[in-house]
Amino acid sequence: MSDHTPPATRDAFAHFTAIDTRWSDNDAYRHVNNVVYYGFFDTAVNRLLIEAGALDLEQSPAVGLVVETQCRYFAPISFPDRVHVGLRVAKLGRSSIRYELGVFRNDEPSASAEGHFVHVYVDRASNRPVPVPDAVRRVVTPLQRAA
Repeated sequence: MSDHTPPATRDAFAHFTAIDTRWSDNDAYRHVNNVVYYGFFDTAVNRLLIEAGALDLEQSPAVGLVVETQCRYFAPISFPDRVHVGLRVAKLGRSSIRYELGVFRNDEPSASAEGHFVHVYVDRASNRPVPVPDAVRRVVTPLQRAA
């Protein structure tokens, strides 16, 4: 099955995080290896939550666990490119958030890759699902895409 949806443009995303590629991100084909894109996704979401004060890696009683992830690739990225990871929220549920992300190479207008991941919030001690914390909800609500 083939999906011919063109890559998103920057205006489709509500928030951006700049990340420099590293020499070690390149694979034998001289472009950023596919697994690195998932690190870009995690970095963009968690940096936003940490910088907004909604996530304390050591103390937050509820944490988001990634339960689903996907990425589509459109164009290669290579060191020493700088990527800009666009972020929006596709669904904000009771205990989960679906983030959609676009990875843009340098100043290019179209995404080189797009993907999503889903956080399910759990109690750190019991690992049981809990509601999305209010502090997280306040940070991500403005990032929801129009339906």
